[in-house]
Amino acid sequence: MIEELLPDTVVAVEAHGHDDAGHLPLYPEEEALMARAVAKRRREFTAVRSCARRAMEKFGVPAQPVLTGESGAPRWPKGLTGSMTHCDGYCAAALVRVTDLASLGIDAEPDAPLPDGILPGVALPVEAERLRRLADERPGVHWDRLLFSAKESVYKAWFPLTGQWLDFTEAAIEISADPVDPRRGTLRAALLVPGPTVRGRRLTHFDGRWTSRHGLIATAVAVPHT
Repeated sequence: MIEELLPDTVVAVEAHGHDDAGHLPLYPEEEALMARAVAKRRREFTAVRSCARRAMEKFGVPAQPVLTGESGAPRWPKGLTGSMTHCDGYCAAALVRVTDLASLGIDAEPDAPLPDGILPGVALPVEAERLRRLADERPGVHWDRLLFSAKESVYKAWFPLTGQWLDFTEAAIEISADPVDPRRGTLRAALLVPGPTVRGRRLTHFDGRWTSRHGLIATAVAVPHT
């Protein structure tokens, strides 16, 4: 589901369900991070890192711990960059060589409306108007949740390039639906603050793709070098 949203150079591994069978064990360094975690958090942490290690193996990179920096962002093996996501019953990890992409971000959410009171803190006025229009034209998609997911993917692609936070209000996202398949499409995030510089070029926007199926909404952003 995630892999189809990303360029062919990206390797993605995903897992469905709650069964722990097949999950690779945590490394001691990862175990230390989970010392006080509740069972649900530990299960998700283990599952998504199992996906990440299997993605490493596909690149021929020895499996190793996926630890986090002070910001909570994952630290990847030298030569690779990537992103992880998990929600109830689903997790995925996507990796790519740094020579192929500058950065990427993925996110998955349940295909359901956002809880009450969340959207005003996520959507700019122009985005809220776009959501209303989309809901009128194509009522089969939870557009508010899709916007939230898109902003999560944008942030995950942004942070490795800048080392800085990006607020929900600092990117304006325009979502487009495929004219043939209304449950998939593209997105463009206009950066409302100075964007990162990639190979001497200042970025003004990020592009991505989305899909909505199997009870999930998934988004992905890939940042090319040129």
